[in-house]
Amino acid sequence: MKYTEVKRGLPQRESKVLAVINQKGGVGKSTTVINLSACLGESKKKVLVVDFDPQGNSTSGYGIDKEELEHDIYDVILHGYPLEETICATGVPSVFIVPATIQLATAEIELVTTMARESVLKEVIHKIKDEFDYVIIDCPPSLGLLTINALIAANSLLIPIQCEYYALEGVAKLLESMQMVKKRMNPDLEIFGVVMTMYDSRTTLSKQVVDEVRRYFGKTMFKTMIPRNVKVSEAPSHGMPVTTYARMSKGSLAYMKLAKEVIARG
Repeated sequence: MKYTEVKRGLPQRESKVLAVINQKGGVGKSTTVINLSACLGESKKKVLVVDFDPQGNSTSGYGIDKEELEHDIYDVILHGYPLEETICATGVPSVFIVPATIQLATAEIELVTTMARESVLKEVIHKIKDEFDYVIIDCPPSLGLLTINALIAANSLLIPIQCEYYALEGVAKLLESMQMVKKRMNPDLEIFGVVMTMYDSRTTLSKQVVDEVRRYFGKTMFKTMIPRNVKVSEAPSHGMPVTTYARMSKGSLAYMKLAKEVIARG
């Protein structure tokens, strides 16, 4: 069902635009987008997920068949197709998604000749964001033009970091890019929070990584840690968030707790 077929309602407060970002792949970025958005939706928040990663993991993770899509975010940013015409329901009440396909991979090249190419995503999101409590952007694992667009469109960053060796590798470059965008194009951009993923309380490594990240980020790190959990890993293959697939699993409960922290931060 398209968003235009659903009765719209205005959120109760100013919209927060969150870019979920880490230039490293495999850190649980799309998994966090899917499950956090689902938990926020279950908490009576109206959420729009913008899949801005050519891999389209958030799209498939919500059970949307990419082969059946007539239009996606690529058509919006490259050809001016109306954003609201691409928004799809996810199956989770009050959670909607702008899908992505592999076609988005060519956008970085095609955007080069576009006027104000770094602000295209901001322009299209700005027209509709006030209809939602949260707009959550799933960024690609790179610091290219698509990610710069997300940094300019967002007012806050949520950074997932995996509990593994070299967890902070590349984070300095990410923060450098953030500061550049903040200084030149988006003065409101801030780090909203850092969430540790694939945490295993049984291992010394996980605890050491958490301590290292806490020293680096301080109070911006969320208290909730997402455990390494097989149900979280299985849920995307079934096209649903873990709260639907295995509601009482450790991973599901952790994301519910994270959503409460997100809401509490405002």
